[in-house]
Amino acid sequence: MSYEIAEAMLKRRGVSVESIAKIVYDLQKKFHPELKEEECITSVRAVLAKREVQYTLYTGVALDELAEQNLLPQPLQALMEADEPLYGVDETLALGITSVYGMIGLTSFGYLDKEKTGIIKSLNDKTAGIHVFLDDLVAGVAAAASARIAHQNTNAKIYPL
Repeated sequence: MSYEIAEAMLKRRGVSVESIAKIVYDLQKKFHPELKEEECITSVRAVLAKREVQYTLYTGVALDELAEQNLLPQPLQALMEADEPLYGVDETLALGITSVYGMIGLTSFGYLDKEKTGIIKSLNDKTAGIHVFLDDLVAGVAAAASARIAHQNTNAKIYPL
């Protein structure tokens, strides 16, 4: 397994690593004024390199693609077509990704799920395909990559004993 497979799958669905890195940058620039977008790309790829993240992406994207082909059993097909707000399984999968770098990923995911910034907004607009899972999975990857950067911040305040 490698991040290249996950990256290719995302690209096939219209999502670039750079578009996710832009979200990461926007989340972290306030806390890291010296942050470079290249560091955000590296962080996204580090998240994509995690096998549990890859498996989660494969599962969610497969369900989106099967829904686009009308291949899911009812009532799941109807739920996916409607992007039923109470479905919640899409967020549940994404939360697994957010947790790979701790709780800060969870709070960032909540923000991204509410605000729908960048590529997440484009995926969520429901005009080009079914992205019930993908918009949340991208938010999960961005949140985890952002948390990874936060944990590596050498300028973080130190609290003495």
